[in-house]
Amino acid sequence: MSRASGAGVAIDAAGTQGGSCVTGNRLSFLTMISICIGLVIVQGSMVSATQGIGLGGSGFIAAMLCAFVLAIFNAMTFAELSLMYPQSGGSLATYTQKAMGHFPAIVAVFAGYVVVAMFSIPVEMLLVNSIVNELLPGMFPDMLIPTLILVLLAITNILGTDVFARIQNLLAFVLILCLVVVGLVASTSEAPVLAEGSAVNWSLGPVMDGSFVGLISLAMWMMVGVEFICPLIADVNEPRRTIPRAMMLSLVLMLAIYLPFVFGASRFMSVESLTTSAIPYLDYVHAVFGKAGLVVATVMGIAATCSTVNTVLASVPRMLQGMADNRQAFPQMGIVSQRFGTPWVAIMFMVIIIAIPMYLMGIDSLITLVIAASTSWLLAYIIAHINVLVLRRRQPELARPYKTPFYPLPQLLGIVGMVYVALHNSPSPEMTEQVYTMAGGVLLLVCVIGAVWVKGFMKKGLFTPE
Repeated sequence: MSRASGAGVAIDAAGTQGGSCVTGNRLSFLTMISICIGLVIVQGSMVSATQGIGLGGSGFIAAMLCAFVLAIFNAMTFAELSLMYPQSGGSLATYTQKAMGHFPAIVAVFAGYVVVAMFSIPVEMLLVNSIVNELLPGMFPDMLIPTLILVLLAITNILGTDVFARIQNLLAFVLILCLVVVGLVASTSEAPVLAEGSAVNWSLGPVMDGSFVGLISLAMWMMVGVEFICPLIADVNEPRRTIPRAMMLSLVLMLAIYLPFVFGASRFMSVESLTTSAIPYLDYVHAVFGKAGLVVATVMGIAATCSTVNTVLASVPRMLQGMADNRQAFPQMGIVSQRFGTPWVAIMFMVIIIAIPMYLMGIDSLITLVIAASTSWLLAYIIAHINVLVLRRRQPELARPYKTPFYPLPQLLGIVGMVYVALHNSPSPEMTEQVYTMAGGVLLLVCVIGAVWVKGFMKKGLFTPE
C-alpha cells in the first residue's frame, strides 16, 4: 500500500542526493535535524532543565546522561521499525498492528501522540501568551498571539512540506542560537554573588549515593520526541541514511546544547529561584542579560512553541492518515488535498483538539494534565520496543535496512527505563495520585473506544497481528 506524502511524491527508500533544505520536494538531513531539535526543545523542556539543575546539581547532570542513553535506545527502535515498513509512512500504528494487532496499535498512537498533543501544546501556547504580555503588556488581546500561531502554522502545513521545511529550519536555527548564546555567556561570564538563597550543589554526593536516579524522569522530558520525523519518511531525502543519523545526531546536539545552558543557570541563579519560579528560564535569561533578557526569552519561547506546533501538525496528522488507510481511524482522516497532497482534515482535527483546552484552561490547571499526558506518551515507547522484540522473532527474514546494535539489550533496557520514568513522573505524592488518575482515565477511554472500534467496525480480533 502506498500513501500520499505531504509533497505528493511516492516513497523511494533509496532517495536522491542533494544538500538543500528541500531536495526535489524531499526533506533533507538538515531539515530532519531541525524537526528533531524543534520538537524536543520546547518551553517545557527548558523549564525542566533549569528546575532540574536546581534540584540536583551534579546529580542532574548524571540524570541527563541516563536520559540521553534511554533516548538513544528509543531512536534505535524507531529507526529499525520505520525502515522495515517505509510504505506505512512511519506510523507506529502499522508497526504495532503487524506485531500485536489493531487494538494495541490504536491505543499506542492515540495515547502516545494525539492525547499528548492535546494537553501539552496548549501549555506551550499559554506560556507564550504570558511571556508576550510580560514583554508588551496590554498591547495584544488575550490569547491573540497563540491563536495566530496555531492558524498560521496550520495553513503552512496544509500548503506542503516545502513551506513546512523552510519555516522549521528557520525556527530551529533561532532556537539553537538563543540557547547556545545564553549557555555560553552564562558559563563564561563572571558570575554574580547571590544575594539570597543557596548555590547549586556540585558535590559528587548525589552521583555516588545513587539519589540522582530520581531525577531521570525530569531529565527525560529534555530528550523525547525525535521519532516524530518517522511519519515524514515518504518525504525524506535518502531515508535509509537520514532517519537513523538525524535522530542520533539530534540527541547528541541537544545534550551538547543543554549542558552549558544548565551549567550557566547554576552560576547565575539560586536553588530557590530555579525550583520555585513558574518560568525559571525567564528569570535565568533576565539575570544574564538584564532587561534585554526578556526579549531574548520571548524569542526563545516563541521559537520553541512555533517549532513544536509546526512539527506536531506535520507528523501526527500523517499518523492519523495512515491509520485511516488501515481502517483504524475515521476514513475522513485519510482525505488529502488534491493540490498539495497533505492530510488537511487530520490537520484541522489536531487544530481543534488543541484549541479547546487552550481556551478553556489556565496554566495552573494544565501542568498536572501535561505530566499525565506525558506519562501516556511513555506507553508508545514501551510498545515500540516490544514491537521490535516481537517482529525480530516473528519475521526474522524481513529486510531491515537498519538493525539495532547489541539487540535486544537496548529494547529491554528501554522498557525498564520507561516503566521507571512513568512510576517517578512527578515531584510529590499528591501530584502523583492526580497524574495516575488522569492518565488512567485517558487510557481507559482510549482503550474502550479502541476495543469497540476494532470489534464493532473493523470486525477484527483485538490482538490478532496482520
